[in-house]
Amino acid sequence: MGGGGGSSSSIGNIQSLVDRAKQELRKSEQVERRNVFISFAYEDINEVNLLRAHSKNENSPIEFNDWSVSESINSERAPYIKQKIAERIEQSSLTVVFLSNSTEKSKWVAWEIEESLRRGKQVLGVYPQDSKPKSFPDSIKAHKIMCVSWPDLASTVAKMK
Repeated sequence: MGGGGGSSSSIGNIQSLVDRAKQELRKSEQVERRNVFISFAYEDINEVNLLRAHSKNENSPIEFNDWSVSESINSERAPYIKQKIAERIEQSSLTVVFLSNSTEKSKWVAWEIEESLRRGKQVLGVYPQDSKPKSFPDSIKAHKIMCVSWPDLASTVAKMK
C-alpha cells in the first residue's frame, strides 16, 4: 500500500510557487525611484543636463523634477515663479543641489534650499567628481547639508529614507 499518488498535481503546485517566488525576487530587485527636485545656478545648465541624463538609467534611484529659471529673483514674475517652484518642491521627496563655483551667488538656489527645508524635505548637495567648488552656499553650511561627488549620488540617495 504505498502512498504518493497525485504527484503531477503537487509538481504543478511547486512550479506555481517557484514562479511566484521569482516574481517577488524581481520586484525586490527593482530600484525604488525617488522624485527629486534639482536646484542649480542657471549658469550650470549644461552640466545639470548631463546629470539629468544620468538619472535616465533604469537602475538610478533618481527621477529629477526641476524648473529651470533664468529670470532674476527680484523680477516682477518672481512671486509666480516661487509659487510654481514651491509646488514642485512639495511634490518631491528630496532636493538635490548641484554645486559649482556659480552656486554660491545664486539667490534662487539659496531660496530653493530654504524652501525645501521649510517644507520638511531632505536636501543633498552634489558636485562633479573632479571639480569640487571652492566654497558652498551659506545655506549648505548653516544647515550642515551633506555633499557628495556625482559618482556617489545614486548610492547615497538609495540609502536615504
